[in-house]
Amino acid sequence: MAEARPQPETDDNAARGILWMVLGTLFISAMHSSIRHVSAGLPPFEITFFRNLFALVVVIPWLFRYGLAPFKTRRLKLLGLRAVINVVAMLCFFYALSIAPLTEVTALAFMAPIFATVFAVFILGERVGGRGWIAIGVGFAGALLILRPGFANVGLGEVLTLIASVLWACVLLIIKTLSRTESSITITVYMSLLMAPLALIPALFVWQWPTLDQLGWLAFIGLLGGCGQLTMTQALKEAPTNVVMPFDFLRLIWIAAISWFAFAEVPDLFTWLGGITIFVAGAYIANRERLRGKSGGKPAPV
Repeated sequence: MAEARPQPETDDNAARGILWMVLGTLFISAMHSSIRHVSAGLPPFEITFFRNLFALVVVIPWLFRYGLAPFKTRRLKLLGLRAVINVVAMLCFFYALSIAPLTEVTALAFMAPIFATVFAVFILGERVGGRGWIAIGVGFAGALLILRPGFANVGLGEVLTLIASVLWACVLLIIKTLSRTESSITITVYMSLLMAPLALIPALFVWQWPTLDQLGWLAFIGLLGGCGQLTMTQALKEAPTNVVMPFDFLRLIWIAAISWFAFAEVPDLFTWLGGITIFVAGAYIANRERLRGKSGGKPAPV
Protein backbone atom coordinates (compact mmCIF):
# COMPACT_ATOMS: atom_id res chain seq x y z
CA MET A 1 0.00 0.00 0.00
CA ALA A 2 1.38 3.38 -0.96
CA GLU A 3 2.19 5.68 1.93
CA ALA A 4 -0.21 8.59 2.29
CA ARG A 5 1.38 11.94 1.59
CA PRO A 6 0.82 14.78 4.05
CA GLN A 7 -1.72 17.30 2.85
CA PRO A 8 -0.40 20.78 2.14
CA GLU A 9 -1.27 23.48 4.62
CA THR A 10 -4.04 25.82 3.47
CA ASP A 11 -5.75 28.92 4.82
CA ASP A 12 -8.80 26.75 5.53
CA ASN A 13 -6.68 24.38 7.63
CA ALA A 14 -5.26 27.31 9.58
CA ALA A 15 -8.71 28.80 10.15
CA ARG A 16 -10.10 25.49 11.37
CA GLY A 17 -7.10 24.95 13.61
CA ILE A 18 -7.50 28.39 15.16
CA LEU A 19 -11.23 27.81 15.69
CA TRP A 20 -10.61 24.48 17.40
CA MET A 21 -7.96 26.10 19.60
CA VAL A 22 -10.27 28.94 20.62
CA LEU A 23 -12.96 26.41 21.56
CA GLY A 24 -10.39 24.38 23.50
CA THR A 25 -9.28 27.35 25.56
CA LEU A 26 -12.91 28.16 26.35
CA PHE A 27 -13.63 24.58 27.47
CA ILE A 28 -10.54 24.43 29.69
CA SER A 29 -11.25 27.84 31.22
CA ALA A 30 -14.84 26.85 31.94
CA MET A 31 -13.60 23.63 33.54
CA HIS A 32 -11.19 25.48 35.85
CA SER A 33 -13.90 27.95 36.83
CA SER A 34 -16.32 25.09 37.51
CA ILE A 35 -13.70 23.46 39.74
CA ARG A 36 -13.49 26.67 41.76
CA HIS A 37 -17.30 26.70 42.08
CA VAL A 38 -17.60 23.05 43.15
CA SER A 39 -14.64 23.30 45.56
CA ALA A 40 -16.80 25.48 47.82
CA GLY A 41 -18.66 22.32 48.82
CA LEU A 42 -16.38 19.42 47.90
CA PRO A 43 -12.67 18.77 48.61
CA PRO A 44 -10.41 19.39 45.57
CA PHE A 45 -8.96 15.87 45.92
CA GLU A 46 -12.41 14.39 45.43
CA ILE A 47 -13.01 16.66 42.43
CA THR A 48 -9.76 15.32 40.94
CA PHE A 49 -11.04 11.76 41.25
CA PHE A 50 -14.36 12.50 39.57
CA ARG A 51 -12.59 14.49 36.84
CA ASN A 52 -10.57 11.41 35.94
CA LEU A 53 -13.50 9.05 36.41
CA PHE A 54 -15.71 10.88 33.93
CA ALA A 55 -12.74 11.20 31.58
CA LEU A 56 -12.94 7.43 31.06
CA VAL A 57 -15.96 8.05 28.84
CA VAL A 58 -13.54 9.36 26.20
CA VAL A 59 -11.53 6.10 26.26
CA ILE A 60 -14.39 3.63 26.05
CA PRO A 61 -15.06 4.13 22.29
CA TRP A 62 -11.38 3.45 21.60
CA LEU A 63 -11.56 0.14 23.47
CA PHE A 64 -14.57 -0.91 21.39
CA ARG A 65 -12.72 0.00 18.21
CA TYR A 66 -9.23 -1.35 18.95
CA GLY A 67 -9.99 -4.06 21.51
CA LEU A 68 -6.99 -5.10 23.59
CA ALA A 69 -4.41 -3.75 21.13
CA PRO A 70 -3.76 -0.48 23.06
CA PHE A 71 -2.77 -2.52 26.15
CA LYS A 72 0.23 -4.09 24.42
CA THR A 73 3.30 -2.34 25.79
CA ARG A 74 6.81 -2.95 27.08
CA ARG A 75 6.90 0.33 29.02
CA LEU A 76 4.36 -0.39 31.74
CA LYS A 77 6.54 1.00 34.53
CA LEU A 78 7.10 4.27 32.68
CA LEU A 79 3.40 4.51 31.87
CA GLY A 80 2.62 3.98 35.54
CA LEU A 81 5.16 6.63 36.57
CA ARG A 82 3.59 9.08 34.15
CA ALA A 83 0.14 8.44 35.67
CA VAL A 84 1.41 8.91 39.24
CA ILE A 85 3.16 12.19 38.44
CA ASN A 86 0.15 13.42 36.45
CA VAL A 87 -2.22 12.70 39.34
CA VAL A 88 -0.01 14.52 41.84
CA ALA A 89 0.22 17.49 39.46
CA MET A 90 -3.55 17.54 39.06
CA LEU A 91 -4.07 17.34 42.83
CA CYS A 92 -1.78 20.34 43.33
CA PHE A 93 -3.39 22.31 40.52
CA PHE A 94 -6.98 21.64 41.53
CA TYR A 95 -6.20 22.58 45.12
CA ALA A 96 -4.58 25.79 43.87
CA LEU A 97 -7.71 26.58 41.84
CA SER A 98 -9.76 26.37 45.05
CA ILE A 99 -7.67 28.83 47.10
CA ALA A 100 -5.82 31.20 44.75
CA PRO A 101 -6.98 33.83 42.22
CA LEU A 102 -7.87 32.03 39.00
CA THR A 103 -5.92 34.42 36.77
CA GLU A 104 -2.71 33.97 38.77
CA VAL A 105 -3.04 30.18 38.65
CA THR A 106 -3.68 30.27 34.89
CA ALA A 107 -0.76 32.62 34.22
CA LEU A 108 1.71 30.60 36.29
CA ALA A 109 0.58 27.37 34.59
CA PHE A 110 2.12 28.68 31.37
CA MET A 111 5.50 27.88 33.01
CA ALA A 112 5.12 24.13 32.34
CA PRO A 113 6.64 24.10 28.81
CA ILE A 114 9.46 26.37 29.98
CA PHE A 115 10.30 23.98 32.81
CA ALA A 116 10.11 21.13 30.28
CA THR A 117 12.69 22.83 28.08
CA VAL A 118 15.08 23.23 31.01
CA PHE A 119 14.63 19.61 32.06
CA ALA A 120 15.20 18.44 28.48
CA VAL A 121 18.63 20.06 28.58
CA PHE A 122 19.76 18.43 31.81
CA ILE A 123 17.94 15.09 31.55
CA LEU A 124 17.77 14.33 27.82
CA GLY A 125 20.91 16.24 26.85
CA GLU A 126 19.13 18.47 24.34
CA ARG A 127 20.59 21.81 23.31
CA VAL A 128 18.79 25.12 23.63
CA GLY A 129 21.27 27.80 22.56
CA GLY A 130 21.76 31.36 23.71
CA ARG A 131 18.44 32.75 22.52
CA GLY A 132 16.61 29.82 24.04
CA TRP A 133 18.19 30.48 27.43
CA ILE A 134 17.26 34.15 27.14
CA ALA A 135 13.63 33.13 26.50
CA ILE A 136 13.75 30.80 29.51
CA GLY A 137 15.09 33.64 31.64
CA VAL A 138 12.31 35.90 30.37
CA GLY A 139 9.75 33.27 31.36
CA PHE A 140 11.10 33.06 34.90
CA ALA A 141 11.10 36.86 35.08
CA GLY A 142 7.40 36.74 34.20
CA ALA A 143 6.79 34.35 37.09
CA LEU A 144 8.59 36.73 39.43
CA LEU A 145 6.38 39.57 38.19
CA ILE A 146 3.31 37.63 39.25
CA LEU A 147 4.69 36.42 42.58
CA ARG A 148 6.71 39.54 43.53
CA PRO A 149 8.49 37.78 46.42
CA GLY A 150 9.42 40.26 49.13
CA PHE A 151 6.77 42.72 47.94
CA ALA A 152 3.67 40.54 48.10
CA ASN A 153 2.71 37.44 50.02
CA VAL A 154 3.35 34.28 48.03
CA GLY A 155 0.42 32.06 48.94
CA LEU A 156 0.08 28.29 49.01
CA GLY A 157 -1.97 28.37 45.81
CA GLU A 158 0.82 30.00 43.82
CA VAL A 159 3.39 27.56 45.22
CA LEU A 160 1.18 24.59 44.35
CA THR A 161 0.71 25.91 40.81
CA LEU A 162 4.48 26.09 40.29
CA ILE A 163 4.86 22.57 41.70
CA ALA A 164 2.15 21.38 39.31
CA SER A 165 3.95 23.09 36.41
CA VAL A 166 7.22 21.35 37.32
CA LEU A 167 5.45 17.99 37.51
CA TRP A 168 3.68 18.57 34.19
CA ALA A 169 7.07 19.36 32.67
CA CYS A 170 8.27 15.94 33.87
CA VAL A 171 5.16 14.39 32.30
CA LEU A 172 6.01 16.05 28.97
CA LEU A 173 9.47 14.47 29.03
CA ILE A 174 8.00 11.05 29.85
CA ILE A 175 5.49 11.38 27.02
CA LYS A 176 8.31 12.25 24.64
CA THR A 177 10.23 9.14 25.74
CA LEU A 178 7.15 6.92 25.48
CA SER A 179 6.23 8.24 22.03
CA ARG A 180 9.40 6.66 20.62
CA THR A 181 7.99 3.16 21.17
CA GLU A 182 4.30 3.51 22.09
CA SER A 183 1.31 4.79 20.13
CA SER A 184 -0.61 7.84 21.26
CA ILE A 185 -3.64 5.59 21.85
CA THR A 186 -1.69 3.34 24.22
CA ILE A 187 -0.33 6.33 26.14
CA THR A 188 -3.80 7.88 26.46
CA VAL A 189 -5.58 4.65 27.41
CA TYR A 190 -3.14 3.82 30.20
CA MET A 191 -3.24 7.40 31.46
CA SER A 192 -7.03 7.38 31.69
CA LEU A 193 -7.34 3.92 33.23
CA LEU A 194 -4.59 4.44 35.82
CA MET A 195 -5.30 7.99 36.92
CA ALA A 196 -8.85 7.39 38.19
CA PRO A 197 -7.93 4.69 40.78
CA LEU A 198 -4.77 6.60 41.76
CA ALA A 199 -6.79 9.77 42.35
CA LEU A 200 -9.28 7.80 44.46
CA ILE A 201 -6.66 7.07 47.14
CA PRO A 202 -6.22 10.65 48.44
CA ALA A 203 -9.91 11.38 47.80
CA LEU A 204 -10.95 8.68 50.29
CA PHE A 205 -9.28 10.57 53.15
CA VAL A 206 -11.51 13.62 52.58
CA TRP A 207 -14.53 11.90 51.05
CA GLN A 208 -17.93 13.58 51.08
CA TRP A 209 -20.82 12.09 49.16
CA PRO A 210 -21.78 14.64 46.50
CA THR A 211 -25.34 15.85 46.14
CA LEU A 212 -27.15 15.43 42.83
CA ASP A 213 -26.39 19.04 41.98
CA GLN A 214 -22.70 18.58 42.77
CA LEU A 215 -22.62 15.32 40.82
CA GLY A 216 -24.00 17.18 37.82
CA TRP A 217 -21.23 19.76 38.13
CA LEU A 218 -18.62 16.98 38.42
CA ALA A 219 -19.91 15.34 35.25
CA PHE A 220 -19.86 18.76 33.58
CA ILE A 221 -16.22 19.22 34.64
CA GLY A 222 -15.31 15.85 33.14
CA LEU A 223 -17.14 16.69 29.92
CA LEU A 224 -15.42 20.08 29.66
CA GLY A 225 -12.01 18.51 30.26
CA GLY A 226 -12.58 15.85 27.62
CA CYS A 227 -13.87 18.38 25.10
CA GLY A 228 -10.93 20.67 25.82
CA GLN A 229 -8.39 17.93 25.21
CA LEU A 230 -10.08 16.73 22.03
CA THR A 231 -10.46 20.21 20.53
CA MET A 232 -6.86 21.20 21.26
CA THR A 233 -5.64 17.93 19.77
CA GLN A 234 -7.75 18.57 16.67
CA ALA A 235 -6.35 22.11 16.45
CA LEU A 236 -2.81 20.74 16.29
CA LYS A 237 -3.89 18.26 13.60
CA GLU A 238 -5.41 20.99 11.44
CA ALA A 239 -2.63 23.57 11.62
CA PRO A 240 1.02 23.90 12.75
CA THR A 241 1.86 24.66 16.36
CA ASN A 242 3.06 28.19 15.64
CA VAL A 243 -0.32 29.01 14.05
CA VAL A 244 -2.63 27.77 16.83
CA MET A 245 -0.59 28.04 20.04
CA PRO A 246 -0.64 31.88 20.24
CA PHE A 247 -4.39 31.56 20.78
CA ASP A 248 -3.73 29.52 23.92
CA PHE A 249 -3.30 32.90 25.63
CA LEU A 250 -7.07 33.28 25.39
CA ARG A 251 -7.24 31.04 28.46
CA LEU A 252 -6.06 33.96 30.57
CA ILE A 253 -8.64 36.28 29.01
CA TRP A 254 -11.52 33.81 29.43
CA ILE A 255 -10.51 33.15 33.04
CA ALA A 256 -10.24 36.88 33.80
CA ALA A 257 -13.74 37.46 32.43
CA ILE A 258 -15.31 34.45 34.18
CA SER A 259 -13.61 35.12 37.52
CA TRP A 260 -14.77 38.75 37.40
CA PHE A 261 -18.40 37.85 36.70
CA ALA A 262 -18.63 34.73 38.88
CA PHE A 263 -16.22 35.36 41.75
CA ALA A 264 -15.64 39.14 41.76
CA GLU A 265 -11.90 38.62 41.19
CA VAL A 266 -10.06 41.39 39.36
CA PRO A 267 -6.50 40.55 38.22
CA ASP A 268 -3.90 43.20 38.93
CA LEU A 269 -1.47 44.68 36.41
CA PHE A 270 1.40 42.44 37.53
CA THR A 271 -0.62 39.31 36.79
CA TRP A 272 -1.29 40.51 33.24
CA LEU A 273 2.32 41.59 32.65
CA GLY A 274 3.69 38.37 34.10
CA GLY A 275 1.24 36.17 32.21
CA ILE A 276 2.03 37.89 28.91
CA THR A 277 5.77 37.61 29.56
CA ILE A 278 5.61 33.91 30.40
CA PHE A 279 3.39 33.15 27.42
CA VAL A 280 5.56 35.05 24.93
CA ALA A 281 8.67 33.26 26.20
CA GLY A 282 6.98 29.87 25.90
CA ALA A 283 5.62 30.66 22.45
CA TYR A 284 9.08 31.73 21.26
CA ILE A 285 10.63 28.50 22.54
CA ALA A 286 7.87 26.41 20.92
CA ASN A 287 8.27 28.12 17.54
CA ARG A 288 12.05 27.90 17.72
CA GLU A 289 11.94 24.17 18.44
CA ARG A 290 9.47 23.68 15.57
CA LEU A 291 11.92 25.35 13.20
CA ARG A 292 14.75 23.21 14.53
CA GLY A 293 12.66 20.13 13.92
CA LYS A 294 12.07 21.15 10.31
CA SER A 295 15.78 21.71 9.77
CA GLY A 296 16.64 18.27 11.11
CA GLY A 297 17.49 19.30 14.66
CA LYS A 298 16.26 17.59 17.77
CA PRO A 299 13.36 19.63 19.12
CA ALA A 300 12.65 19.85 22.81
CA PRO A 301 9.26 18.59 24.06
CA VAL A 302 7.47 21.93 24.16
